[in-house]
Amino acid sequence: MRIFSPKFRQYVRKKKRQSHRISHKSVEFTCLLIGAALVALVSFGFAQLANWGLALNHSWVAKYPRAVWVVLPIGLAILAWFTRKYAPFVSGSGIPQVIASINLPHGPYKGYLVRFWQTLWKIPLTFLAMIIGGSVGREGPSVQVGAAVMLAWGNFCRRHGLAFSGLTANELIATGAAGGLAAAFNAPLAGVMFAIEELGRGVALRWERKILLGVLACGFILIAIAGNNPYFPHYHGAVDVPYFILWVAGCGVICGVLGGLFAKLLAKGVVALSPARIRGWLRRHPVMVAFGLGLLLAAIGTVAQGQTYGTGYGVVAQALDGNSVAENLGIWKLLATVGTYWSGVAGGIFTPCLTTGAGIGMQIWSLTGGIIDQRLLVLICMAAFLAGATQSPVTASVVVMEMTGSQPVLFWMLLCSIGASIISRQFNPKPFYHFAAGRFRQRVQELAKEESELKNNNEAQQKA
Repeated sequence: MRIFSPKFRQYVRKKKRQSHRISHKSVEFTCLLIGAALVALVSFGFAQLANWGLALNHSWVAKYPRAVWVVLPIGLAILAWFTRKYAPFVSGSGIPQVIASINLPHGPYKGYLVRFWQTLWKIPLTFLAMIIGGSVGREGPSVQVGAAVMLAWGNFCRRHGLAFSGLTANELIATGAAGGLAAAFNAPLAGVMFAIEELGRGVALRWERKILLGVLACGFILIAIAGNNPYFPHYHGAVDVPYFILWVAGCGVICGVLGGLFAKLLAKGVVALSPARIRGWLRRHPVMVAFGLGLLLAAIGTVAQGQTYGTGYGVVAQALDGNSVAENLGIWKLLATVGTYWSGVAGGIFTPCLTTGAGIGMQIWSLTGGIIDQRLLVLICMAAFLAGATQSPVTASVVVMEMTGSQPVLFWMLLCSIGASIISRQFNPKPFYHFAAGRFRQRVQELAKEESELKNNNEAQQKA
């Protein structure tokens, strides 16, 4: 005799299945939070190391200012040699490598540019570039490292059947990369905007709730660790002035032109801009090129009173507080960042772009005779120049807003950034990060083709 009816047994089986699904979702969400915590912890450790590197640079430059003429060229040459020989895919910002990885077809080389152990070289190499005085930031490197951490964690979970069976490699990479930016800037919303506007440009990404939760979790976990402290001092300047739309238009035009030229210089490279008769020699001697660029950086740093070294965080803080900075700092910082990038060492351009924008704002303010709040122009130009350099106006505006606590000025920053981005396209039609990503993608595809041909030749020889 059956104790329970068929309907009751069917009901029990249904509840068991639902319970299993709930349990699986809980495990997957837990794994997502663990991955976000790993990205946040690595970003936090990287930030502390970068701050130490900047402090060391400031200390030795203050004591031995003439030593930059030796340390910068020799140090840049050594870093360029080491990067080319042992870690060629961690050179530059790191954001192009992530974009290239997302755009690569699925296969054995999909995560080649964000391999965990290779990408970890980004941290010490960027740290050393900061110590010697290169004009670099840690935010772009944090993006590549975050992508590598989340992809490695996701692959581990999938191999052991824990979670992420429904997420592709692209979604794991995007989650880690945007989470790395959110943690680096202590700005969760900026990480989401970066993922949507920059990483999702030109490629199909499923913006599932898991991805956005992962990005936000990275930022909030970092806030829980380090506190809810803006990256830069809180903005306390004016929020509106008479005829401000005219100031916004002027800043947008200037920052758009300079941002477009900046991106074009980065994309072209030192070889393409050199006379044709010496291009061959420059290609054959990249270490000597890095040495020469080091001398150029030493000269720029000397003229700019040392304010072009490193990220420029202190310079931006001074400008936002209403204090003065070196004359023509915006142009000097622009040139120093281009020279550092051309050398091929690891290091980002995000924060140096903000410093360049702050310097441009200071220069515009000095030309006005002080009739407008200096801090307001600095803030607007920070967002506008970053937008002109990256052609990502929403990300630039939200990043600056979250870093400075300047919500009342967000509308004006967004308006100025959109204008700067449009003008920048007239000089550099393709966004710089995506242009550079195309080069990395081509290098990986060529490498895959060479290894495939070598494998086929070996198989043919064995059969013969």
